[in-house]
Amino acid sequence: MKRKFRLRLQPKLLIATVLMGIIIAAAMTYTFTVLFGVLIEEFHSQVTYAQACIAANTIDGDRIKDYYNDGVIGEKDDYYQEISDYLSNVQDEMALIYFRVVIPDGNEMVCVWDTGTLDGDDALQVGERISCTQETADAMKKAFAADAERTTVPAEDMYSTYAAVLDSSGKPVALAVMGITMNRLYVITAKFMLIAFVVTAVVILLTSIMYYFFVRRILVRPLKKLHGAVGSLVSDDMEKIKEFNVNIKSKDELGDLADAFRHMVQQLNEHIDNITRMTAEKERIGAELDVATHIQKSMLPCDFPAFPERSEIDIYATMDPAKEVGGDFYDFFMVDERHLAIVVADVSGKGVPAALFMVIGKTLIKDHTESGSDLGKVFAEVNDLLCESNSEGLFITAFEGVLDLVTGDLDFVNAGHEMPFICRAGEEYKPHKLKAGFVLAGMEGIKYRAGRITLAPGDKIFQYTDGVTEATNGANELYGMERLEKALNTDVSRTPSQLLPEIKADIDRFVGDAPQFDDITMLCLEYKCRMEDNDARTDN
Repeated sequence: MKRKFRLRLQPKLLIATVLMGIIIAAAMTYTFTVLFGVLIEEFHSQVTYAQACIAANTIDGDRIKDYYNDGVIGEKDDYYQEISDYLSNVQDEMALIYFRVVIPDGNEMVCVWDTGTLDGDDALQVGERISCTQETADAMKKAFAADAERTTVPAEDMYSTYAAVLDSSGKPVALAVMGITMNRLYVITAKFMLIAFVVTAVVILLTSIMYYFFVRRILVRPLKKLHGAVGSLVSDDMEKIKEFNVNIKSKDELGDLADAFRHMVQQLNEHIDNITRMTAEKERIGAELDVATHIQKSMLPCDFPAFPERSEIDIYATMDPAKEVGGDFYDFFMVDERHLAIVVADVSGKGVPAALFMVIGKTLIKDHTESGSDLGKVFAEVNDLLCESNSEGLFITAFEGVLDLVTGDLDFVNAGHEMPFICRAGEEYKPHKLKAGFVLAGMEGIKYRAGRITLAPGDKIFQYTDGVTEATNGANELYGMERLEKALNTDVSRTPSQLLPEIKADIDRFVGDAPQFDDITMLCLEYKCRMEDNDARTDN
C-alpha cells in the first residue's frame, strides 16, 4: 500500500516558529504604529498650538484695528511687514500649509495677515473674507476667548489650530490660525511602521531561530531517536524485541518516556513469551479436547436407526454440548430380548470434569441395569458408588426407563430430572407429572422409588435435559415448557428422527445470536407395536 505523505516534526516546528514570528511581528508592528500615530499627532497638535500661542502673544493686538476695523482697511506699514515676514519664516520652518491671522465674523473669517499656502497659492489680502464650515465657525467661536483651551479642527488631510490674539485690555481681537498637513504625519508614521516591522521581525526571527535549535536539541532529537528505535522494532515484525534499546539521557519527561518505553517493551516481550506458551498449550489442549469430543460422541449411541431389526420400536436421540465436551448424556440398550432401557441424564457443571463424571455415571447405570431388576435399587446402588468417588462435588440428574416390548409397561425412576412428555396415539404431547427423587451423587444412602407407565402401540415418550427449557435468548427470556409443548404438538405424526431436529431448529430460532450456556439433549421413543412372545429373540 502506498504510504501517504507526512510532514515530519522538525519542518513542522520550523514552519510553526516562522509563522509565529511573522504573526507576532505584524501584531506588534500594528500596535506600535497605532500608538505612535496617536502620540505623534498629539505631539504635533501641542507644538502647533504652542507656536500659534507664541505668534498670538507676539502680535500687538492693539494695532489690529490699524489694518482692519469694521470693514475699513488701513495702510500696511513696517510693523505689518515685520509680522508678515515672521509668519512666513514660521511657515517655512514648520512646513505649515498656511499661517494667517483672521478676525472671526459669523460663518466667515476676515483676513489680516496671510502667508499664502505651502503649495504656492497667493496670500490673501487684508479684508478678504473666507467662508467657513459650521465646524470651523464653532471652533473659532470657542477659541475666541482669553481663557480658551487648545482648539484643533481635524479635516480630511489636515488639521487647523487656533490661538486668540489679545489687546492690551486682555480682550480677544483676532485669531492666529495654523494649518498643518496630515500627509507629513502619515509619512512619519509609515517610516516608523517600516522600521518597527523590520526591527521586530529581525529580533523575533533571531529569537525563533535560537528557540528552534534549542527545541530541536532538547525535544526533536530525542523524539527522533525514540521514533527510530520503535520504527526499527516494528519493521522487523517484533523479531528484535529483546534487543530493543533507546539511548536518551534527558533528565526530564523525555527521559521518563524513554524509560517507560523500555519498560513497556520488556513487559511486552514477557507477554509475548507468555502468549506463545499459552498458545502452544491451548493448541495442545484443543487437540486433546477434539479427541475427547470424538471419544464422547463414540460413547453415545449415534447409529440410526438403532434397531433396524426391531419393528416394535423407533428411537432417536441427540446431544449438543455447550463446550467441546459436555456433561449431558443419553443411552439406550436392550436389557434382554424383550426389554429396552433408555437413559437421559445431566451432570452438574460443564467441560472436561463433567464429561469424565458423565462417563462414570453412564457406565454404572448401564452395568447395574439387569433384567428384572428394581430400577429404584439400581439408582440407589449407583448413587452410593458415585458418592465414593465424587471429590469435585458434582451430581447427576437422571431419568431411566425400561420398556417391556410385549406388554408396553415402562418402568422408570427419576433422580431429580425433568418430567417427560407422553404422546398417546392420536393425541397431543402432554407433560407426565411424576415425583422426582433426589439427585445422584448428592448424598449416600438415598432410596429411590420406581414407577410405571403403560404405553400402547403408537404412543411416544419424549425426554430431555434442562438445556432445552432453559435456553435463553438475547432478552434473557427462557424457552420454557410452554414453547416446548407447542413445538412438540405442531405435528404429532412426526417420527422421532423428524421431531428432534425440528425442536432443535425451533430452539435456535428463539435463541438467535445468544450464546449456548448449557448442553441440549433430547430423546424420543415411539412404541410402534407389541412384540409377540413366540417371536422373542436371543442376544448373541
